[in-house]
Amino acid sequence: MTATPRLVYLATAPDPVTAEAWAGLLRGEGVPVMVRDDSPAASVYLGFVGIRRLFVREDQLEEAKRLLREYLSPQP
Repeated sequence: MTATPRLVYLATAPDPVTAEAWAGLLRGEGVPVMVRDDSPAASVYLGFVGIRRLFVREDQLEEAKRLLREYLSPQP
């Protein structure tokens, strides 16, 4: 029986749209991603944009960091 890969924190997105864009990029490259809404309950009630944290498998963390870094770096 194999152990389930552990999920580890990758990044916090500034808004839900950005979180889904980052997740889509990673998924498109074969890296499964879990996006978790870590907004305080009051923020939802008051209508604030939620905090989204991205998690990936521990064995794919370095690849995910590299992909996200390349995506976010300025293009020449």
